[in-house]
Amino acid sequence: MTQPLQLDLLGLSFQELAALVEERHQPSYRARQLWEAIYRQRLHSLDDISTLPKDFRAALTAEHIGIGMPEIEKKFTSVDGTVRYLLRFADQETVETVWMPEGDGGESGDGSEAGDEEAARSYDRATICVSSQVGCAVNCRFCMTALLGIRRNLTAGEIVGQILVVLNDHGVKIDRERINLVFMGQGEPFLNYENFIKAVRLLVEGVGISESRMTVSTSGIVPRIVDFAAETVRPKLAISLNGSNDADRERVMPINRKWDLEKLLSAVREFPLRPRERLTFEYVLLAGENDSLRNAREVVELLRGLHAKINLIALNPGPGIPYATPSEQSVREFQQTLIEAGVPAFVRRPRGRDIYAACGQLKRTSELVNLS
Repeated sequence: MTQPLQLDLLGLSFQELAALVEERHQPSYRARQLWEAIYRQRLHSLDDISTLPKDFRAALTAEHIGIGMPEIEKKFTSVDGTVRYLLRFADQETVETVWMPEGDGGESGDGSEAGDEEAARSYDRATICVSSQVGCAVNCRFCMTALLGIRRNLTAGEIVGQILVVLNDHGVKIDRERINLVFMGQGEPFLNYENFIKAVRLLVEGVGISESRMTVSTSGIVPRIVDFAAETVRPKLAISLNGSNDADRERVMPINRKWDLEKLLSAVREFPLRPRERLTFEYVLLAGENDSLRNAREVVELLRGLHAKINLIALNPGPGIPYATPSEQSVREFQQTLIEAGVPAFVRRPRGRDIYAACGQLKRTSELVNLS
């Protein structure tokens, strides 16, 4: 069992590491050695940092200072190559993080699936789905994470640590392999805004992943969308829509009572887009709730004039969720209505559904559940 440290180095900025080194009367270049070891080399222990003198490492250890990586509690591999990780922090809280490979070892372009674990480790690119909170306070009715409630925010180090652990588990070399990050796991990133933004900066400046390869999804925390628009380093923005009018959206997303569609879309219309950038709207289709052609036509009107695309997600089932998955025909007709009206619409393929790793299924599950 991991014992809590007095100070985790993972999550500290370069300036904070420099201050730590200076306070302990070490040469200034020790900060660069720590920075490289933690974020570039992704080392787990001070003992592994051979560039640091033993006496300095021992002094840090004596102060109960360490790197502070999360531990892999369990992991489950899907038939499509997706891996769901249950990660444990020093206080014994856990979150889930998901690895989704694409290419020869993951789902192929024609929808075929890899059949064995060895093949699943071969990929052209991969996406890591990252959590920002232990649980979630937003309470979307179709999401299993909502059933947990909110336990606490993750620190910047705990957000970054999820990614480093998964990268290490797959032997990823950032300078050679294409890795995308989606902050769409457990929690609402914009309700943990400062830690989320600090984690983004550490990932860009320290780990070496460009913000252009990151996307953050929000349920519509309007004040934070405004703040996010002003950030100089920011991922792409995705908005969870999930309803074509206030009544439908409020029924499945209670947060709509605080920030309704008018307030949300007003903030979104003011959001500054970079060249070739589109806003993304996520829309979970629930049979008989928000998947009618009337809903599709209302979505067209909501998004009129926006440089945006929409990802359609047929509900991923789970215990405790009071909705049904729509038929493939219903999903196709909804998509076609959007496309014919000039709205780019894509159906997101479920990944890792057999191991509870698909969108809306993350519930810190320590078991495999057969959904068939």
